[in-house]
Amino acid sequence: MILPGSYLFTIILLVLSMLCWGSWANTFKWTGKWRFELYYFDFAFGAFLAALLAAFTFGSMGWDGFSFLDDVRNAGKRQDMFAFLAGAIFNLANMLLVAAVALAGMSVAFPIGIGLALIIGVGWSYMLHPVGSPIFLGLGCVAIIAAVILNAIAYRSYTARQNELHPPVPVKGKKPAKPSVNKGLILAIVAGVLMGCFYPLVEMARDSDIGLGPYSVGVVFTAGIVFTTFVYNLFFMNLPVQGEPVEFTAYFAGNFRQHGLGLLGGALWTTGAVANFVAARAEGAAQAGPAVSYAMGQGATLITALWGLLVWKEFEGAEGNVRTLLFIMFVFFIAGLGAVSVAPLFSAVR
Repeated sequence: MILPGSYLFTIILLVLSMLCWGSWANTFKWTGKWRFELYYFDFAFGAFLAALLAAFTFGSMGWDGFSFLDDVRNAGKRQDMFAFLAGAIFNLANMLLVAAVALAGMSVAFPIGIGLALIIGVGWSYMLHPVGSPIFLGLGCVAIIAAVILNAIAYRSYTARQNELHPPVPVKGKKPAKPSVNKGLILAIVAGVLMGCFYPLVEMARDSDIGLGPYSVGVVFTAGIVFTTFVYNLFFMNLPVQGEPVEFTAYFAGNFRQHGLGLLGGALWTTGAVANFVAARAEGAAQAGPAVSYAMGQGATLITALWGLLVWKEFEGAEGNVRTLLFIMFVFFIAGLGAVSVAPLFSAVR
């Protein structure tokens, strides 16, 4: 299998991971009014197919002659279980995150959800593999917490003002229900807590001499995504977070573009995931460490927020105080990610 041979290669993989993780959600936005529950079936299929493609190409190449299939045969059942469980937990978190995007937008759901996930994931990963300065990692997490809080305040202020300017229109003489500002925030928070738990399980799946390699982890992980999508969607389709219940047959009413965007979204996410897993596996001078790999990958939050603000205009017409809060939020997020990224340079444990 192909692994990083230098720190520069590791950083390139982490940047690729950041770009993919920061852009895949656009595929959901581009589907228009396509329900997120239906979009997610294609996302899961695309994620699994991309993992298989990476495993049978880059995961089966290299000078060591150790292929993806060799890696799977060598791995222990416990490691397989950890990888599958990681995929199951991530999948529930990601479905809640997509639901939060549908309600509150990318520029709100991702900074809040992924910001919380970053804090939990970095802390747990550091306990498993203490690579990086705990002081810099701690300062980075504090800055990211501040960014999450500022983003939530900005969203509540903006939504409250928009409701004043554009109140809901009564339907058939009935009093319109007041839009729930908190629902999107709650979904993003729950998604973030769950999202922070999957990466340490990936580390457990790779730990020990019979652990899974990064490409094998990707396959087992995305198999967990596909399997649990059918389980979780039974709930989301019958008790939706937005709109009326939807039948499974509605999936077949989607057009080629909508299904294609779902597959592309899953493939983009998996490309970022495999790049991140491979970077975290680097050894020697190329090592960045799992905590730093996870944190830099979550820099995708900034990219997603910029997509939401600049392309999808999710805070269009915001007043000066809201724009100021968003600006400070970006500053804190960048500062937090920067502190986490330089943590290995000041580490006493290498």
